[in-house]
Amino acid sequence: MQCLGHEVTLGQQKVAESEIIFTVVQSPEGGYEAKALAYPIYTQADDLEELKAMVRDAVRCHFDENDRPRVIRLYRPPRCA
Repeated sequence: MQCLGHEVTLGQQKVAESEIIFTVVQSPEGGYEAKALAYPIYTQADDLEELKAMVRDAVRCHFDENDRPRVIRLYRPPRCA
């Protein structure tokens, strides 16, 4: 995976600027953390439903209305056994 400015490349697939992707992991302290791949956006919450709302709010706060990505994707990497 490469971050190229505001364009993220996942393998051979390019993600448009109208989309933002967050990685989601369980926090060592409990709850969940979400971090945007190509932007300095981070948030956390106690459960996944609250995290979704917090991510939407963080994106609204970070971008002007005309520049805001239309699609928000949450990616949870597989857990190692």
